[in-house]
Amino acid sequence: MGSEASGGNAAQVRAAVVQAGAVPFDADACVDKAVRLVGEAAAKGAKVVVFPEAFVPGYPKGLSYGLVVGARDPAGREEFRIYLEAAIPVPGPHTQRLGKAAAAHGVHLVIGVIERDGGTCYCTALFFGPDGELLGKHRKVMPTALERMIWGFGDGSTLTAVPSPYGPIGAVICWENYMPMLRMAMYAKNVALYCAPTADDRDTWLPSMRHVALEGRCFVLTACQFIRRREFPASVRMSLGDSPESVIMRGGSAIVSPLGRVLAGPDFEGETILVADLDLAEIGRGKFDFDVVGHYSRPDVFRLTVNESPAPAVTTRKE
Repeated sequence: MGSEASGGNAAQVRAAVVQAGAVPFDADACVDKAVRLVGEAAAKGAKVVVFPEAFVPGYPKGLSYGLVVGARDPAGREEFRIYLEAAIPVPGPHTQRLGKAAAAHGVHLVIGVIERDGGTCYCTALFFGPDGELLGKHRKVMPTALERMIWGFGDGSTLTAVPSPYGPIGAVICWENYMPMLRMAMYAKNVALYCAPTADDRDTWLPSMRHVALEGRCFVLTACQFIRRREFPASVRMSLGDSPESVIMRGGSAIVSPLGRVLAGPDFEGETILVADLDLAEIGRGKFDFDVVGHYSRPDVFRLTVNESPAPAVTTRKE
């Protein structure tokens, strides 16, 4: 999954970013909603559909899990158990349903999930082809701040770009986009459709996405949830928003061209599906004067070494 992807000669594709809230800690309900929204995006003509970070089974914004330096509390342990059990195996029954939805509508689907592997959760982006096949996954390599207490760290083996008729599709999750070396590693895969599932709904996010599009000379598709306090179960402590109507994540999803033009969004008003027609020839036009891993690089001065080998904690050898 970490090797460079290639291929693609389509002239244009309609892409969609889904701005919607999860059903927190209910993986089945999240997949139900995702399946419905894939259909709605396809009905708009989309052939590439991108969902937010941690859409299945939700991003736990506002939860502290009772953490302080040097101590944990029993309620926080129970909150983590609920989250761990809601996370999904990859592959598994939930990924099968998502693949069937992609196949039913003939779309490339990129969706953020919380993956359960043993006793650890990983923030993961999954890639499905229009035949329903799970083409690959990317595990977030650097969880941000308190995320590090509930999510494990991905390794270089899932710096994934998958082939499509529209060029390689890759994903960089939320604040991974602020890691210059990770971006460079993805640009080296010639990513055409750079997906950025996120939980960052600040005004500063769109300028970052425009920078990425200009830097990589690629289309950027960024999706964030729109969700209110009332959607979170009463069984967990939630510190953001006193009213059930309080907006916990306000969206800001967008689609940006390789020269930094905003083609759709940002939207901060509620759940929506944003679509744009991508003229793939714009990628080549953009690289006329800037190719960050080609003629605009200086490998005699700067070089990046990327380790894409899996790094399991335990390996077994049989003599």
